[in-house]
Amino acid sequence: MFSCSNCDAQFPKWAGRCSECGKWGTVGEENSKFEVPNSKKNQNTKSAKVEKLNEAGKMALAERVSSGDAEIDRVLGGGIVRGSLVLLSGEPGIGKSTLVAQVAGRKVVGSLGLVVGGGVLYISGEESAPQLASRFARLGLDTNAVSFLEAYPIETLVATIEKEKPMLAIVDSVQTVGSSELDSASGTPAMVRYVTSLLLELAKRTHIPILLIGQVTKDGSIAGPKTLEHLVDVVVSLEGDPVHAYRILRATKNRFGATDEVGVFEMTATGMSAVENPSARFLEERRNVAGSVIAATMEGSRVFLVEVQALVEKSGYGTPVRRASGFDQNRLQMLVAILSKHAGLKLGESDVYVNVIGGLELREPAADLAVCAAIMSATKNTTNEAPTVYVGEVGLGGEVRSVNGLDRRVSEAKRMGIESIITPKSVGTVRAL
Repeated sequence: MFSCSNCDAQFPKWAGRCSECGKWGTVGEENSKFEVPNSKKNQNTKSAKVEKLNEAGKMALAERVSSGDAEIDRVLGGGIVRGSLVLLSGEPGIGKSTLVAQVAGRKVVGSLGLVVGGGVLYISGEESAPQLASRFARLGLDTNAVSFLEAYPIETLVATIEKEKPMLAIVDSVQTVGSSELDSASGTPAMVRYVTSLLLELAKRTHIPILLIGQVTKDGSIAGPKTLEHLVDVVVSLEGDPVHAYRILRATKNRFGATDEVGVFEMTATGMSAVENPSARFLEERRNVAGSVIAATMEGSRVFLVEVQALVEKSGYGTPVRRASGFDQNRLQMLVAILSKHAGLKLGESDVYVNVIGGLELREPAADLAVCAAIMSATKNTTNEAPTVYVGEVGLGGEVRSVNGLDRRVSEAKRMGIESIITPKSVGTVRAL
């Protein structure tokens, strides 16, 4: 069997050019993985040591190390677990390096409240030592406990980490690390999996937490972190629109905690600043105008109040335009059809635009009623006398269905001083709006 070292595609015979990725000279023969074991050699194989699980629980290996930021610790379930391999993914320019620099430049505290020694080893294949030092200086971070290491082959990195025994090791990024043993280029799926597997084995053996940064390209490059999500212990993604200041940090996989927590940050001149009251921040510039309503959305276990705006204008072409920013465009087309059918709105000759303020994305169906209310308000050019929160899922029959966490959404609205709340209990169909 032959495989491509760039994309891992397999072929029954050799070829000069890979038909999947188009690269030349990357197809080579694989080592046989199905050799018949030699029984005589197996007789000399030593057995492995078995460890009692109840004794392992007494070793306090699950002690968590605080990152120094309450929002990051919330997402990780209370901090970084010793011996864990954490993957931080995100698009280029979203703020991944800034976030990990802030973690490295803070005093990291253990679960018992004591400052953990050993320092931080920062391995960077994208920045030199002077460049990284200037980043720390710009962010106002302390570099006394931070050591720098270039992206040497992974075998050298593993030996260095094991020798230095840092409190935390950071690899920025995993796509830049190569190998002296594996004949493959850096960033290829085979190399990324090989590097990650060695780091995972190192973390479990030495109990040193390792934080990896993985790049996500906009064209969905095959060398992204999707190829190694099953290997790591925790997968944390940093999301948001680079042109907006707000970022959402969420865990999509966590072997040591829940994945229903999110952290909200704001990108400032001094780094990523935690947003303590996201609802107040998202609504601070809202004006009571036609087409503007408030939606209560849940990100993990937290409830945010965000502004949803709609604009309805007569179309200048034969085909009306449907555009959405921060909301699924296909779902917008469905809601427009529901409003035309069951609410009596004539939108067949009008362009409809929907925008979620702040760069957030409303992914849950609970935002349907708010989008419908915004479109109806923009169409009729009417506003609510008092700030009103809309919560509910809209079905194809025009009915408004219940959503999960309704009590928490109502409590968040009342905490923000909003008493007018439209829920599936108070409105049965979209026509009642």
